[in-house]
Amino acid sequence: MKKFDVEITETLQRTVSVEAATREEAERIVTEAWNNEDYVLDSNDFVDVDFKTVGEQELSKAKGLDVLLVQPGMYPQKISIGTDLKDFQEAVGGTIAASYPFDDPVAIVYNDEGKLTGLPLNRALRDEHGQMYDAVAGTFLVVGNGEEDFVSLSPELAQKYEEHFHQPEAFIKLGKRLLVIPVPDEAVQSAEPKAHIRPSTEHER
Repeated sequence: MKKFDVEITETLQRTVSVEAATREEAERIVTEAWNNEDYVLDSNDFVDVDFKTVGEQELSKAKGLDVLLVQPGMYPQKISIGTDLKDFQEAVGGTIAASYPFDDPVAIVYNDEGKLTGLPLNRALRDEHGQMYDAVAGTFLVVGNGEEDFVSLSPELAQKYEEHFHQPEAFIKLGKRLLVIPVPDEAVQSAEPKAHIRPSTEHER
């Protein structure tokens, strides 16, 4: 699909009669009268119209954001997602919230009510010493963090956080403690992308 700039030229024409000694004087009289708005042409003076294409350009295809989808019990997926609020809400299954636990320009977008509604714990968040201080409940997204809005992850950040969240985790409550163990590869579930998202491919970046 392309965008075209089309120039429209309308021609208005009227013949007026004046008394003068010469052709040049007659044209001068009419010119002065037109400049003084004694003659104002309107739609009744229309005689012709011309259409001319003066420019064209390719329209860029609408493109979603390249992000990571992290679901409980599954490996992360690189997907492309729309930029509307509803796209994020559908991806995480409810109202969204965002956290920024890393130094990189990335954000975790998650279900704001995931823990309240009993969604399964997904991945642990750890401090610089590797100690868990929180866990994300339910499906979440890892997205790029722009100056004003979420953006696509760079290929480098996508790879880094795919590795960071690669192994699914299981959470076992032992008294007041929460034990986190990696899910064995043979127990990892197969990911089936939802209808509103699609796996990201290299040629789309």
